[in-house]
Amino acid sequence: MANFIWASKKPLDDIATIYEANITLNKSASSYFESAYVVLLGLDREHCQIAVKPVTKEEVSLGFIPEEQQHNITVKSSYSRICNKQFVQEAAALSGLEFGDSQFYKFKAVWNPKDNALIIDLKHREG
Repeated sequence: MANFIWASKKPLDDIATIYEANITLNKSASSYFESAYVVLLGLDREHCQIAVKPVTKEEVSLGFIPEEQQHNITVKSSYSRICNKQFVQEAAALSGLEFGDSQFYKFKAVWNPKDNALIIDLKHREG
């Protein structure tokens, strides 16, 4: 009898792909944002990391999050996307990413339950 390891439909890793104007999360990473109304985007310059924190409609309605810090997220069945060219350019400058024709970069992401945020480590590129 062969020792088959059966393939899973669900990707095992949370992956963030950074394009010139957006951050796209794979299906696995998107699972943390299914109930998000908007997200907060944070940049840790010291550790070269991006944090993406889901915010619910109820949290927004409490009025504690300034409107200019609220970023739209589009959640689809197989991915989600946050568009913010200015933020991506800031992160790219910090980590030395250069965008040419259709250029993109993939990074492993890790959910941090303490911060309730997905952490993208710009020091560890995938592929």
